[in-house]
Amino acid sequence: MKTLNVDLDLVRKYNVAGPRYTSYPPATKFTEAVTWEQLNQKIEDNNRTPRDLSVYFHIPFCETLCWFCGCTTVITLNHDQGMAYVETLGREVARMAPLLNKDRKAVQLHFGGGSPTFLRPDEIRRLGEIIHKHFTFSSDIEASVEVDPRRLTRDHMVALREIGFNRASMGVQDFNPVVQQAVHRIQPREMTQQAMDWMRELGYNSINLDLIYGLPHQTPESFNETLDTVLTMKPDRLAVFSYAHVPWIKPAQKILEEKVLPSPESKLEVLKLVIERLTTNDQYVYIGMDHFAKPNDELTVAQRNKQLQRNFQGYSTRAGSDIYAFGMSGVSQTPDVYWQNEKELPKWQAAVDAGKVPLHKAYIVSDEDKIRRETIMRTMCDLSLDFAAMSQKLGINFEDHFAKELALLAPFEADGLVKRNAGGLEVTDAGRLFIRNIAMCFDNTLAPAGERRHSKTI
Repeated sequence: MKTLNVDLDLVRKYNVAGPRYTSYPPATKFTEAVTWEQLNQKIEDNNRTPRDLSVYFHIPFCETLCWFCGCTTVITLNHDQGMAYVETLGREVARMAPLLNKDRKAVQLHFGGGSPTFLRPDEIRRLGEIIHKHFTFSSDIEASVEVDPRRLTRDHMVALREIGFNRASMGVQDFNPVVQQAVHRIQPREMTQQAMDWMRELGYNSINLDLIYGLPHQTPESFNETLDTVLTMKPDRLAVFSYAHVPWIKPAQKILEEKVLPSPESKLEVLKLVIERLTTNDQYVYIGMDHFAKPNDELTVAQRNKQLQRNFQGYSTRAGSDIYAFGMSGVSQTPDVYWQNEKELPKWQAAVDAGKVPLHKAYIVSDEDKIRRETIMRTMCDLSLDFAAMSQKLGINFEDHFAKELALLAPFEADGLVKRNAGGLEVTDAGRLFIRNIAMCFDNTLAPAGERRHSKTI
């Protein structure tokens, strides 16, 4: 792929609220009306075959709150909470494990948060014992952990490696010290570099860095300096997120309103800078949405081979695996149902201690949902649709079924973001930036534009 040039007029035109499609329908459609009895039947159905597993553990704790954060966290300096949480996770896993087909193998493992490295190294090892007791890993498991370099020791990375992790992701956001001070996250470059050095020394085979644009005091010039630093560090993947200001959901973000937030125009200039710099000379491939990967990375290869998928962990290389999530707020995902654990620590703890599934909300997927989910998935992951192949796969006449939706693509065609032909459509390189907007054409759950409770698409 050649360097992508970003047309800011098109960005302004299409920058509207819309889902990220980590599921379809989106999590905003989850409901408390689904009972455990309904869910249990779907789990039984899901375990009649030895489908691959993707296992997720949510570790919610952080010592301090980053003011931009939109994650489900528990802020505490009391590290004694870590082991109690791990043992509760053990009870939750022990209750679910007998429901799972014993022949199922875990092809993915993920620790998210919060900050999983809030746990002490021996607590990480204890959680590893629990996981290995109840799950069988595939020989080529992709095991990824989110780490916080600010409270990280080499022994953390050793413990994670011992229990099977081979990939790691770190939040950087921005290396500018003024920006770091403004968002309450001081993390010098040397600290991040030390963490990366440990990972490479210990044999982690993929390292991702997260950046955020739209933070206080950022300018195109200052963020260009951050990119200079990042490129010298040579991460395998980069996720570059737009800061989503949602103080009605995350009240701490109100603090940032007192800071100097960049203008919308400046924020768009940063976005343009990021895409154009990272794709220059094929340093990184723009996968779509916020994600960039090296040309030989598994993510890039999976997209090229049309084996990429999206789920609650974002883009994934392991199509056909079901997510079973543990810990407060964890979201599980099978072909027929999604369910989310209790989002508050006391409620999750109480449910597990009572021997119950800590169910908060769920959604049962209809046949029509499945047709639209696969269409949205293939659009976002393959960046193309083959109408005949989709018709055969879905058991419908694709063009007839989606006649209205395909007509909605006309503006994208006119703007050079989609190419239509007799047999299908293709998202152009320029169209990758607008993939959420393109996918929205196939979504029949969208609220009217003024009522959508989603982040902006770009």
